[in-house]
Amino acid sequence: MSGVASAQRQPHVPAATPVEDRARQRDALLVRRCRAGDPSAWPALVDHFSSYVYAIAIGFGLGDDRADDVFQEVFTRVFTRLDSLRDERALKPWIAQLARRVAVDRLRLDARELPSDASTFELAAERDLTEIELAMVVREALDCLDEPFREVIRRFFIADESYRAIGEALGLPPGTVASRISRGLVMLREALEEEAQPAAGGDIDG
Repeated sequence: MSGVASAQRQPHVPAATPVEDRARQRDALLVRRCRAGDPSAWPALVDHFSSYVYAIAIGFGLGDDRADDVFQEVFTRVFTRLDSLRDERALKPWIAQLARRVAVDRLRLDARELPSDASTFELAAERDLTEIELAMVVREALDCLDEPFREVIRRFFIADESYRAIGEALGLPPGTVASRISRGLVMLREALEEEAQPAAGGDIDG
């Protein structure tokens, strides 16, 4: 990773709920692995955040081609400036900050005019980003579920597989699949409720 210092303002990292804390620890480990030259770390980082970056780009009204451009530019900047990230746990907000900046730059390069009421545009973008953040929270909570609950929930709600298809893939009777989905949803709801509780403490300057 390049040692070029970033002149950009570093993101703040708010006090964490348990789910957020586990996600930040995972992100910090990814950063350390990348900096240490682990060849599998960079692909893992890109894979984890690729849909996040695309969603931010699309949320700014960019088409698929321009979203691809944003994706390439954001991860080029992440790769070359990763050593400048002071707080390893701030990887996600830092990537979001880069993605927003690059998306706006693309809009300007395309000579697209923002709506006359710029505040309306900004509010719409914030709503889109809020939905993206919520999706990431759900994904992180799902990642924290114990197996075998995580896999059946993922297959049923994300891959849209039927009970029968899940049972055939995992070698389970439909009743067991249903039971695991039911229990997994309870565990997921508890994790998300825990996530929604305000955490004590202030911001950490990343």
